[in-house]
Amino acid sequence: MRVPIFNDLYDAGSRLLGRAGDLVSGGILEQDVRLGVTGLRRAGKTVFVTSLVDNLLKAGRLPFLDVVSSGRFQASRLRPQPDAQVPRFEVEQRLAELAGPAPHWPTETRGISQLRLSMRYRPNAVLKRTVQPVATLNLDIVDYPGEWLLDLPLLHQSFAEWSALTLELAGRAPRDELSVSWRGWLATIDTAAPAEEEQARRGAALFTDYLHACRRSDNLLSLIQPGRFVEPGDMANAPLLTFCPLPGDRPRTRGSLWALMEDRYEAYKSKVVRRFFAEHFARLDRQIVLIDVLGALNSGPAGMADMKRALELSLEPFRHGSSSWLDWLLGRKIDRVLFAATKADHVASHQHNSLRHLLDRLVSDARAGIRFEGAQVETMAIAALKSTETVVTEHEGRQLRCVRGVPLGRDRPTVLFPGEIPEDADFPPGQERPYNFMAFQPPADLAREARGLPHIRLDQAMQFLLGDYLE
Repeated sequence: MRVPIFNDLYDAGSRLLGRAGDLVSGGILEQDVRLGVTGLRRAGKTVFVTSLVDNLLKAGRLPFLDVVSSGRFQASRLRPQPDAQVPRFEVEQRLAELAGPAPHWPTETRGISQLRLSMRYRPNAVLKRTVQPVATLNLDIVDYPGEWLLDLPLLHQSFAEWSALTLELAGRAPRDELSVSWRGWLATIDTAAPAEEEQARRGAALFTDYLHACRRSDNLLSLIQPGRFVEPGDMANAPLLTFCPLPGDRPRTRGSLWALMEDRYEAYKSKVVRRFFAEHFARLDRQIVLIDVLGALNSGPAGMADMKRALELSLEPFRHGSSSWLDWLLGRKIDRVLFAATKADHVASHQHNSLRHLLDRLVSDARAGIRFEGAQVETMAIAALKSTETVVTEHEGRQLRCVRGVPLGRDRPTVLFPGEIPEDADFPPGQERPYNFMAFQPPADLAREARGLPHIRLDQAMQFLLGDYLE
């Protein structure tokens, strides 16, 4: 009979022994690593996962991944995922969208999905080679709508705190014009009056319309909470999604509209956000944070500031720090974090360093906090799928480095000068949107790529995130 106070310790020890027993399976040294591919909407998570899997399966375009360049890599294969209740990430369908007769970018992620890819290699580390000459690393990856990431900060906010922050944000440009109908309804209600279901549904509907307007905004607004209001998944029309922020202080009246909204907010946190975090994010070993820096530049100062705030808030709930032998008892920590500016192929190659320097400035506070906790942090400019090439052209007697590709909405390659990336996030005075970095279609010949999808620094990103596991 176990003493109740030791139940958690006993269970943790049992899990540790179970993992030790599974470490050698069928004579092959085996490890699991859970990679969190995180980022806000439009950052390119789905394309990143697709390209990562395709390149690890084919291993023809990974010169800076040491296990490949040293000749120790043997092969990869897709395996059944560990969480049977989570839908599979349909990598074959995503590849067909990118490499089909009419190539197009994959559809936006509407729900959560997962994939496991196993890599077999010859260990370089003496200890691993002594145990077994061949080892396997199981890589688990989760894809999810970008808005769901922004639910995580709610775990540390009361309904009153969240309401005050959301209303303050909704009253500032450019959100003030988008929230007129919802804020107008708020001015007509008494939050201490007895709750009526129809009134709660009306408020939630107007608030949801406002969030959708933020999502469609040309300002690339990122801070959209709660995420399930715009991407409900299998929760559409559930009472858990029938609440909205309310003004003022919490009234003492039982059965009031405020009490109803607060109860549903807390239920949402408990049954949706906390469960989502525990099942998918609390178990992460490594993390890559994908950021559409060029899109934020296009959106202007408001979009850039909104994205920066959203990133800082979304990273707060994660456990970052150096790993230790006590992780089995205290819970896993993310010990390596990579911030990656995506879509680097949309600018000429000589601009990639400027893109990385701008990213450094945008994430400087978050990076400092993560490093303080003991985790290793790196920044890169990457493109999970390279859709352009850098070319040099003559213009008015001087040479310009441009990009050549097929812009979205066009049907033939075009040479474009994308402009210069600023060295900081400041915008020229009097120019609300001085940047216009264009998006491009996937290359037309991807079906013939036997070496893996072309990319920029995907292998360097993997070396930082997984290189030590593959030693």
